Amino acid sequence: MSKQESVGVIGAGSFGTVVANLLAENKHVYLFSRRKEFVDDAQLNRKINDHKIHENITVINDLELLTKECFLIFPVIPSGSFKEVIRSMSSYLRPDHILIHGTKGLAIRNKGKKKLETKQKISRERVLTMSELIRKESAVVRVGCIAGPNLAKEMQQQLPAATVIASRFDEVIHEGQNALKSNRFQVYGSYDIEGVELAGVLKNILAIGSGICSGLNLGENARALLITKGLAEIINLSKYLGAEERSFLGLAGIGDIIATCSSPNSRNYTVGFRLAKGEKINDILNSMEEVAEGVNTIKIANALANNYKVNCPIIKTLYEGIYDNLSVDAGLEYLMNFKFSMDVEFM
Repeated sequence: MSKQESVGVIGAGSFGTVVANLLAENKHVYLFSRRKEFVDDAQLNRKINDHKIHENITVINDLELLTKECFLIFPVIPSGSFKEVIRSMSSYLRPDHILIHGTKGLAIRNKGKKKLETKQKISRERVLTMSELIRKESAVVRVGCIAGPNLAKEMQQQLPAATVIASRFDEVIHEGQNALKSNRFQVYGSYDIEGVELAGVLKNILAIGSGICSGLNLGENARALLITKGLAEIINLSKYLGAEERSFLGLAGIGDIIATCSSPNSRNYTVGFRLAKGEKINDILNSMEEVAEGVNTIKIANALANNYKVNCPIIKTLYEGIYDNLSVDAGLEYLMNFKFSMDVEFM
């Protein structure tokens, strides 16, 4: 296979495997995993976690080979591992590579303390999106991201869905669309990469809150209240971070919120549901097979809100519930007595 015929995917988790299967309908795919025994098993049995992988997928654990054969690469790995993986392949990456990531998380530059305290403040300059991290750690210039209502379990069942590819480069959007689109998967484009990334990341906060609503049996009115006011919070906060409002009204924002705030298939929703049932956050996270990015995102968003003095009572309450042992009942009482003013405040 030539590099023009092959596309790379880094990360063989549930969503990475879904992306690889979609790409394999149009291209040959190299799917990378760091675990040699996992690679051997997947190649032999043509399955990953009991899900079949397309015949056009070759599972490998050789980053040098992947970067040599593929100029279009999709990193789909947890944000906590993202920097390490990009660094490990940086010597193989060239300016002519295109990277489109599918990671809905943030990183902190030069963290210092391991734990962000309740009243701690951080500025936008200390926070890296995954596209910024790619540019910082490699020679790659043309970067993009994918975001939208893309629940992996439904996509594994080949149900219809759509996503948005965001980049400042037309070529990134067009290459991504041509590689991913099919008769059951629509791919839209956006030039607001910061807005699409932040919408995809911050909506996980609302998914955790929605799971709490379900776990407490608070009803659909309460969920609608949480989502509406929570959306206003993340939009108001994102204005200080360089995002455009309209990206929150598209697939990466409203679209993804509808999916992740209403589905037990969402990892972040599941975290909130289990918190409401009285489980401890560490027990929940340790028992999950894949990362719920919203837990770390709440910590970062709370510190950003503190820094820019953005009024974010929902983010603050979720932060204190997860990291400062605020009880669910006390958090609910606080929010129901909070003095909200105008209905729509972000337009």
